[in-house]
Parts: sequence; C-alpha cells; structure tokens
Amino acid sequence: MGVASMMNIAQAATANENPAYSVRHLASEQNLISVKNAANYMLLPVQDNAPEARVILITGDNMPVGVAANVRLAREHVDYYVPFDLSAYHGDNITVQVQGLPENACTWDKLKLSETFDTANREKFRPIYHHTPVYGWMNDPNGMFYKDGTYHLYFQFNPYGSTWGNLSWGHSTSTDLVHWEYEGAPVMPDGYGMIFSGSSVVDHYNTAGFGEGAIVSFYTSAKPSAWGDSQSQSMAYSTDGGKTFTKYEGNPVLTSGERDFRDPKVFWYAPGKHWVMVLAAGQEMDIYSSRNLKEWKKESSFGAKQGAHGGVWECPDLFELPVEGTDETRWVLICNINPGGPFGGNAAQYFVGRFDGKKFVNESPTETKWMDWGKDHYATVTFNNAPDGRVIALGWMSNWQYQTVLPTLQYRGSNTIARDLSLYRDENGELLMRCAPSPEIESARMETREIPSFKVKDSYEIASLLDDNDGAYEIEMQLKNSGASRIIITLANDKGEKVHMHYDIARKQFVMERSESGLTDFSADFPAMTVAPVDDTDNITLRLFIDRSSIEAFGNGGKFVMSNLVFPSKPYNSIKFETWRGNFQVKSMKVYKLK
Repeated sequence: MGVASMMNIAQAATANENPAYSVRHLASEQNLISVKNAANYMLLPVQDNAPEARVILITGDNMPVGVAANVRLAREHVDYYVPFDLSAYHGDNITVQVQGLPENACTWDKLKLSETFDTANREKFRPIYHHTPVYGWMNDPNGMFYKDGTYHLYFQFNPYGSTWGNLSWGHSTSTDLVHWEYEGAPVMPDGYGMIFSGSSVVDHYNTAGFGEGAIVSFYTSAKPSAWGDSQSQSMAYSTDGGKTFTKYEGNPVLTSGERDFRDPKVFWYAPGKHWVMVLAAGQEMDIYSSRNLKEWKKESSFGAKQGAHGGVWECPDLFELPVEGTDETRWVLICNINPGGPFGGNAAQYFVGRFDGKKFVNESPTETKWMDWGKDHYATVTFNNAPDGRVIALGWMSNWQYQTVLPTLQYRGSNTIARDLSLYRDENGELLMRCAPSPEIESARMETREIPSFKVKDSYEIASLLDDNDGAYEIEMQLKNSGASRIIITLANDKGEKVHMHYDIARKQFVMERSESGLTDFSADFPAMTVAPVDDTDNITLRLFIDRSSIEAFGNGGKFVMSNLVFPSKPYNSIKFETWRGNFQVKSMKVYKLK
C-alpha cells in the first residue's frame, strides 16, 4: 500500500525528448504542460519540504475543468510520486498548467505518464492491521456507517501529498473492521472550499427524498480567503451504497458567523422522529434538529463551564449507551479538543448525561473524563447504523503536535483499532465509559503462543516473543499482585530500544514512557510519559496491541485505554517483568501474531 515502483510508466522526458508531452515556461513561474493522447495519470514528483505549486487541468477551450490541486512539486529531489488523474480525458490532448514552480526545478525532468499507479507498500513503519491511507495525508475519520455487511470509513485525505492540504474524503471499506480496502476519494473540494470532517446516515425512511436507504453525508465546506475563513455545512448523497456522491444543489444547508463552525455529526432521534445535528462552534457544541435533513433549527448549546477548554472543540458525537448490569441507559457526548489534552496536544473528552432530542445535560459538571490516556488518540467518532445495536468507535492515532513531521513519506496518519463502547459505574458510583477492543480484532489472529504461568520476585524476561516477528502482534495477560509496590513491563528489541510500562500500585496508575522507544528526535513533543487511572491493581488484565509503529494498551476490559505511536528500528521482540518489593504472578499470557 502506497507508492512503489511505477508500472507501465512512460519515460520521463523534457519537451525535446518525449513527443507525449512538451513543457513551455512562461513568465513569473507560470508553466504549461501539453499532453498528446493522455494516459490515465500524470505522476507528479513530490518533495515533501518544498513550497506548494498549483496544478490545474485545462480543456481545449482554455478553461479550467475543476481538477486542480496544491502540490509540493519537487525542486531539488523526489521523495515520492502522486497521481494526477487524467482518466476522464484518456486519449485526448490536454494541457496542465503549473503555477509557482521555477524553470530549474527537477520536476520537469521527473514527470511521468502512466496507465496505472502502483500502491505497493514502501514504508517499514506502515501498520499491518490498522487502517492507513494507501498514500497521502490522513487525519480525522469521517462519515462512518455500516450497511449490507460492510463498514464504510471516510477520512480527511490529501490525494496529492503526505502533508496537510487539498482536503477531501478518502474512502475505505471493510467487512471485519480490521482489513480495509481503499475505494478512492468520492468527495472532492469544490467552489465552497475543501471538504472538512463530518458524518453520514442511512436514510431508511427517505426523509430527504433521495431514496429509501440513501446514504446522506454532511461535511464542513471550508474556504480560506483574504477576508477571513468561511466554514459552512454542506450535504451530499449516494444512491449506490456510498461509492459515489452527488452534492446537494441547495448547499450550504447551514451557515454561521462563527469562525470555528464545523464537523457535523447527524443521527436519527427515534422518540422525536427527527434528525439531530451536533456541531462544534468555538468551545461549545450546538445542537440542531430537522425533519428532512435539509432545513435545520437550532435547539440548544452545550459546553460553557463544562470539561476542558484548553483549545478549540472539534469532532463531536452524541449517542445512547447501556449502563452495564442495569436496565438504564445514558447519553454520551464526545468532544475532541486541540490543544488541551492531559499530556499535551489533542485528546478526546466525553460527558455522560441525558438528552431529550433537543438539549444535552451533563450529570457530572465538575468532572473531566478522558476517553484515551495516550498522546495519540483524536477525532474519535462512531459508526452510524452499526449492527446489533452496538456503538463502535474509531479514532485518528496521532497528535497535531508532530503529525506533520512523523518519519514516514508515502503516507501520514493511521487509525486506532475499533472499540465497542459501554458505560459502567466505578467504586464511587460515577458513570465512566468502557472502550473495549471490538471482537472483530480476533479475526486478525494467525497463530498463538501460550506462556506458562510464572512468578516475578525481582525480574523475569522472555527473550523472544515470536520466532517470525514482523512487529504486528497482541499480548494478552492476567496478573495477580502479591504485595508489589510497582509492576514493571518493558518491551524491547536488540537495538536497545524499549518502551517502559508500569503499574504504580499506591497511586493506582498505569504509566507508559517512550523516550527510548526508537526514533524520537523528529519532535521535542514526541518523547512523553502518559498516565492512566486504574481501578484494580490486585487482579490485572492487560491487552497490548503492537503494530510496527503503535502500542495500544487496554486495561481491565477497556476501563482504561492508552494509545501511543512508536518508531523502533526493529520490532520489539522481548518482554521483561520486574517488581519493586513484594512480588506478582503472571497467571496467564498469550501472544498472538496478527495479520
């Protein structure tokens, strides 16, 4: 997955060497590429740290046709290629205008024409069982829904490079929430701006008039200008199950004078027989209602003096969850915040309360509750129309503090594994959210190694977790504490790179520290220690999901979760257990190789 060796590629050439295209350099870094008998793609060479150039497709009557992109075209060297799609004009004579690129840039010698774009993986850090874009930039998950046995994931996507820009909706599908197939980019920027985050619903009752069972998606149209940024809410619909979309002719459907006004989450409120939209507006969430998905009425706002306010509120979600062991339910409002997370940068907070279709009331207004205690968990939202009444969440596994400088080129950005959500009461009667690994993750298990029970007095090391270790595995363990004041777990490789984890018994905390984890010097904010509260330090269950460049820790069935990126030069293949005072027993331990 990603850009690899290009197949069926015409030899790159200058105007004098290749009759397939010629280049004319005009004044002020304006350039024209004339192509005869166009192939499916023009492969554009990208230099990740170069300034952006503007690439525009021109028709025979010298008019732009709406295919345009800002691309960091190579000036001194080529990091990778991205495809500029010419398939709609295959065999035609077309012109591509390039603005803002000097005549001496190496792009002119490196351009390639091709019938195909090979996306084989070139990145050693690319996860195996987590979703990533086949190439290019990815941030927030968008528009997720389930229908006819398939999960649909859309995501913030730059098809023209691994840096932020040209934001569109990429699309991937899965039947098991683990293995994903890239389906293209069905929602592209238009005259209203880039396509920011949003959501999708299955309109079972044809309330919008697009057809029974149509997929109706909402997104923020974001357009910067000299007069200020504009953010409004737009709508598109699909009658082929989410493969292609038609933008609603009445866009935008909702506007505001707010500078930060984005990320619409829409769902059906059955008791009131109406739709609800939750929108991030500055540091509040606005709630709207509608009967037909086209006209919206503001009902209320939530957020003043509630939770954390260290940064802008984004990517809301609102859903009903069962309370474990009871017949009760409560509503949960997810509020992603950036910055303002407990360990710097972004994070996802949530509120538990009641919702009457118009107004959300938080039952614990003095509490701040975090959904994940790692550095790398954000923009988390849930699937619409999930099967069997489940509430399934997926997050973006990164942090805005360093996302733009992560040590990958072919792609940037990954998602967490899917998580099933429920509510439970802690020992003080407080309602908290459990985020358990979705059971579908077990479909990724290839082989199992079971470790016999053992007791740890000082230390105990397993030198080789897997014989054939490609860095993608799960460790499942149960521990019984017998007076230890600290239980230490260290994952390491033979290069001396390691991730330290420990349970601090007195403080009832789980800690992960990654300053020695591998590559860390690309950002001063990356080395970090993250801390999660733990309810039971006598009987411990812990599941660690390791996937080349990430570790997700789920404690006591998802009562705490911690997601952190790591970039080791080789996979971690040993695990060491240590104790301070006292001892503990590893009652059971299994290692699963995942695919």
